[in-house]
Amino acid sequence: MTTEQLRELLRAVPVATLVVDAQSRVFGANDAAEALLGPIPSPRPFVTVLRQPEVNAALDAVLAGADRVRLNVALAGQGGQVFCAVTVSPLTMTGRRGAVIAIEDRTRDEETEQMRRDFVANVSHELRTPLTALIGFIETLRGPARNDAGARDRFLDIMEREAGRMNRLIGDLLSLSRVEQDERRRPLESVDLAALLRSAVTTQLASAGAAGVTITAQGIEGQVMLPGDADQLMQVFHNLIENAVKYGGSGGGVTLSLNRVEHEPVLRGPAWSVTVADQGEGIDERHLPRLTERFYRVDTHRSREKGGTGLGLAIVKHIVSRHRGRLRIESEKGQGSRFVVTLPESVGRL
Repeated sequence: MTTEQLRELLRAVPVATLVVDAQSRVFGANDAAEALLGPIPSPRPFVTVLRQPEVNAALDAVLAGADRVRLNVALAGQGGQVFCAVTVSPLTMTGRRGAVIAIEDRTRDEETEQMRRDFVANVSHELRTPLTALIGFIETLRGPARNDAGARDRFLDIMEREAGRMNRLIGDLLSLSRVEQDERRRPLESVDLAALLRSAVTTQLASAGAAGVTITAQGIEGQVMLPGDADQLMQVFHNLIENAVKYGGSGGGVTLSLNRVEHEPVLRGPAWSVTVADQGEGIDERHLPRLTERFYRVDTHRSREKGGTGLGLAIVKHIVSRHRGRLRIESEKGQGSRFVVTLPESVGRL
């Protein structure tokens, strides 16, 4: 095989691939390899291309006569650390033993697996805390507090609160699972957005009154039809209004407004924008990019005190994504917060 034929062959390989001769010199690399590792002029010693001891040891073993070697390693790529599956295979060239090194970028898979591990750890922690409390109170009620009516009532109240917290967490987990399952299927049925918002406001009036918060609605009169899943959208606005009431501060106000956008550039067409604004203490800007992550809380203790599961905004994000809409969060310390959901008016091309 000529050098030109080798280059043509390497260009056709979709994963990063390098060919090394018997002296461990690279004399062929495809575009994917250079995109990952940077320019690779040939011939060049392989150790200067990839300074990874495990990979170099695998190459030495293959050149010495070993069969194919596979390993998972973290490499220093052009854009930072990259998690890769590396395969070193023997290759005979002009009667001498060489090797082919294929490097498959598994960074996304590794990130997904890390997210899964973090998710399991977070769920376990969130369930273990109330379960530990329940077990402790049950033991106390069976022992020292068996005949203490006052302690029994107090413990039962706490047990009821902790059981409710677990029930809300399980409900949110199931909801998140359903939303993620349907996220690729855009809802096509028509819903009245204004009617949904009126209903969402009504369901929050009692809790808002108890918290000393006033809810003001603007622009939700009449009818506004657009494609959507009524139950999911109701969940979005119920969540946002409930959060605004909880964290908006006693004696403050929550404003919900509905406005039409003639042309939303990202959605490439007309849209409707729903803004839920509170007059609370606001959120430090460093937290804003992470608010929709699962179990991320600005104030963990306060969130749990108010019954939060840490999944509400993650559910909102996925529902809005399923509707091909946008979620924007604006806040400054001491200036309150604004959660803006923008939904396309029609199915369009998205």
